[in-house]
Amino acid sequence: MRTDILTITLNPTVDFATTAPRVFPEHKLRCTHPHIDPGGGGINVARAIRQLGGHATALVAIGNTTGAHLLQLLALEGVPTVAFQGPGETRQSFSVTDQSTGQQFRFVMPGPSWQEPDVERGLNSIDQATGDGTLVVLSGSQPPGVAREFPSLLAEHVTGRGAKLIVDTSGPALINLTQIPHEAIHVLRMDSAEAEDLAGRALPGRHDTAGFASELAARGVASNIIVARGADGSVLSNATGSWHTTGAPVQVQSKVGAGDSFVGAFTLALARGEDMGQSLRYGAAAASAACATEATRLCDRDAVEVLLPQCALTRL
Repeated sequence: MRTDILTITLNPTVDFATTAPRVFPEHKLRCTHPHIDPGGGGINVARAIRQLGGHATALVAIGNTTGAHLLQLLALEGVPTVAFQGPGETRQSFSVTDQSTGQQFRFVMPGPSWQEPDVERGLNSIDQATGDGTLVVLSGSQPPGVAREFPSLLAEHVTGRGAKLIVDTSGPALINLTQIPHEAIHVLRMDSAEAEDLAGRALPGRHDTAGFASELAARGVASNIIVARGADGSVLSNATGSWHTTGAPVQVQSKVGAGDSFVGAFTLALARGEDMGQSLRYGAAAASAACATEATRLCDRDAVEVLLPQCALTRL
């Protein structure tokens, strides 16, 4: 099945989110009924696109009964999927919010270990679902056993199919991506802490961030570099310049899914023909909307439209 937007999730999860009167050790914690959602970076991107009125196909590695549960949850949300067999059992994750303090505790499982045949199955599935003009979104953590070179390998596959790759990753995979140019990577996104680690220096201001992002773009790491600066919005740099967009002021309920909501809205705006600046604003509005929702509910379409005018775009 070919699609205009394809999201890739190698390490999906079934997310449980609940609350307890107080979180402390050595006792049974009586929790509220959990919200249960399909999770993992690419899945959340596809869910966000769906909630914003767009269409994206989620390519997902699944395993055993939890994998079947995951596909059922995605079907209930109306997210089309391309599933391929991954190793072991699909992981579960959960978060608990302490009602007395508002603090949130997030427990993230590693997922099953992969072998080379699992990677080959995944790449074959991606090849079959990707065509000219497809926006391919790789988002989320890599499973144990998947080499840090996987995003670079994926970029090579995408190049031969006329598609554009949007990558939101971290850790060794992100470091590896910044070592050499990648013609097929249309957008590479990271947060400010990751950018500072890569730069080897503090990036306290927007212009500092833009300078480093411009360095990466000039080296051909990706055509467009986005650095998320948390409450200070996001910076985007490419060969033509740098821009900053603010987020909208909201009462933060949960930051879970804010980054994925940003990527989903940004990708959807690109697919609809918006330029980079307006796509950046739309992503910022979606991230703000996600922060204003509880648990793992991502962004609300009506809220995004209300918040969008409050996300100012400035050329740096």
